[in-house]
Amino acid sequence: MTGTVELTVEKGIAEIWLNRPDRLNAVSAELVEDLLAALDAVAGSGARAVVLAGRGRAFCAGHDLKEPTQPGDSRHRIERLQEVTRRLRNLPQPVIAAVHGYAVGAGAEFALGCDLILASQDAVFAFPEVGLGLSVTGAASRLLPLLVGPLKARELLLFGEKIEAPMAEGMGLINKLTGNDDLHETARDWAEKLAERPAAAATLAKRAVDHGIDSALEATLELEVAHALITETSPDFAKSADDFRNRT
Repeated sequence: MTGTVELTVEKGIAEIWLNRPDRLNAVSAELVEDLLAALDAVAGSGARAVVLAGRGRAFCAGHDLKEPTQPGDSRHRIERLQEVTRRLRNLPQPVIAAVHGYAVGAGAEFALGCDLILASQDAVFAFPEVGLGLSVTGAASRLLPLLVGPLKARELLLFGEKIEAPMAEGMGLINKLTGNDDLHETARDWAEKLAERPAAAATLAKRAVDHGIDSALEATLELEVAHALITETSPDFAKSADDFRNRT
């Protein structure tokens, strides 16, 4: 599978690569659909572990504000984006996010949807939505507080400040920090170790941990959709989008 997302399955390990390097893998409608198709393909494959990574200089720089707004009802587009979180969580295989460069907005939320998060020294996380006049998606409002605590989650969401990798490790946002050149090798090593474990037991362990977390996931996703429909038509977001598109 090629396009805005690449998929390979080899020796029991699936690697999914976001592949818009010229746009720092920023999220477009096409990338969302290609990513959903890749996750579906992985679910039916013989893979026993999955690595999600980004080509080029970043994992994913969030929504592509230079993409033209699609006409019609926004609910379908937002729900398709939310579906990425659902399918990541529902995969039988454990998923490792290998984050380098920017993981911003939707990119950070893709990482949160995975089971494990590795980050290189140059990784930078951020949740800039509030500053842009938007609301968070991808169940970040549920998953982020579980990792860093409610107080810190409010701080990260309200201020939207950049979280460099060492700080992310210190607050429990990631599992392990790696060198910039070691990220993919470490992700492969973790995936190989996971692939050696009995697949059914790994799936059950993942399901057991997620059971309490995901019991509230659907309500969270629906609330985020409702908030997104409000904020994306606001004057504040319109100004932010215009300012971004007019940058030289």
